[in-house]
Amino acid sequence: MNGIIGRKLGMTRLFGADGRSTPVTVIEAGPCPVVRVRTREDGVISVQLGFGARKTKHASKAMIGHAKGGGLEAAPRVLREFSPVAEGTKVGDVVTVALFQPGELVKVAGTTKGKGFQGVVHRYHFHGGPATHGNTRHRKPGSISPGTDPSRVIKGKRLPGHMGAELHTEVGLTVVKVDAENHLLFIEGAVPGPKSGTVVVRKQAARSRYA
Repeated sequence: MNGIIGRKLGMTRLFGADGRSTPVTVIEAGPCPVVRVRTREDGVISVQLGFGARKTKHASKAMIGHAKGGGLEAAPRVLREFSPVAEGTKVGDVVTVALFQPGELVKVAGTTKGKGFQGVVHRYHFHGGPATHGNTRHRKPGSISPGTDPSRVIKGKRLPGHMGAELHTEVGLTVVKVDAENHLLFIEGAVPGPKSGTVVVRKQAARSRYA
């Protein structure tokens, strides 16, 4: 098993023996029961973990039936799949923060904060137009396409639109502290998403080209 599901609680700082402070994000991770183990016969080798519990009135019959198949009384609030699968993993096992050790590299995936509809100055850091008296193009994008060829707006053109609320993975983060008793992970730096947002923490074998 190389990952766990959690909930972002917020940020704080930890002090080392030398008095140096380290900014950390506190994540309530697990316990995550194994709901299903998918084998090569299913077309993919992975393990499905659950996190939290839905109220019965908010869970469909399919969710409740799926949870009962995994030996759970209530449908999990979040389901995620992880691979590779450790040998001997079976339905009913529980994954906890004991999976991680201080000093390990991890990558954290979460949904970023939504910013709503934004213009190009905020969304893409355009400089904007002249700020002089009488000008009306202070924060407008300017020309967006040639008038003759190709006579259309090119795909991927940076324009105003919805900003945020996207899946983002922050890589190269370090586990500073593991509190197995309270199911807490203390990870150096910031992770995507708002407080109480769902995140997925996975082990990172080595530093990537980004971090």
